[in-house]
Amino acid sequence: MVSTEGISHTGFHAGSFPANEETRAAAQAARRRVRIMSATLLPTLPLAEPAAAPAARLALKADGPRGLLDGAWWPRSRDLLHELPALMDVLDPLWGRITRIAVNPEHWPVIPRKIPVAGHIVKAGWFTPELDPHKLLLLSYGTGRWDLLVIPPGTGAASAARLMAAASGHDGPPLTASALIAADDALDDVPGDDRPGRPDEVWEYEGGAPAVPAAVPGQTGPPGPASRLIVGM
Repeated sequence: MVSTEGISHTGFHAGSFPANEETRAAAQAARRRVRIMSATLLPTLPLAEPAAAPAARLALKADGPRGLLDGAWWPRSRDLLHELPALMDVLDPLWGRITRIAVNPEHWPVIPRKIPVAGHIVKAGWFTPELDPHKLLLLSYGTGRWDLLVIPPGTGAASAARLMAAASGHDGPPLTASALIAADDALDDVPGDDRPGRPDEVWEYEGGAPAVPAAVPGQTGPPGPASRLIVGM
């Protein structure tokens, strides 16, 4: 008679392999579900928004005779692609869409032919020696031309304020952009007690006509004829 003990024992172990395979498969599936759930439950990180460019720093003549300059611009660098959009954000609503600019290449290492700004393209050119190295020429199609003193980016705040006041004053001196820069630089050679406060006062100090202080928007009382618009300061 054949014993069934060995058969039963063999069958038991043979049947255990499929059971182990199913157990492992179930465990792997459970681990996958955990990983999928973990990935799904992770919070979605917000997209980083681009940092807004700082506002342009400038002072503009609000009214009155234009003279040689219509104001002053104090850029933070000599990168026209980076600096011009913020300037156009201010000037386009005031003067109409600026379509062209021109600079002297002496202080601008790169002058791109086309500069994208909000909503349009500004074409850039350069002239030398016809254009003052410290001036920016702006043209608005069908509207007119404006000239801004360009204050060197590394200028100190006190000097920049003096230059802005001189360039945007209604009755300021008839000085070119480079003459205003030179006049402000000359303040370093004047003793502190005798030092005039602004480049236009230097002009008066050297024999020019007196300058009329300009009124800043926001001050009490009606603005006088020498009012100016100051932005970004």
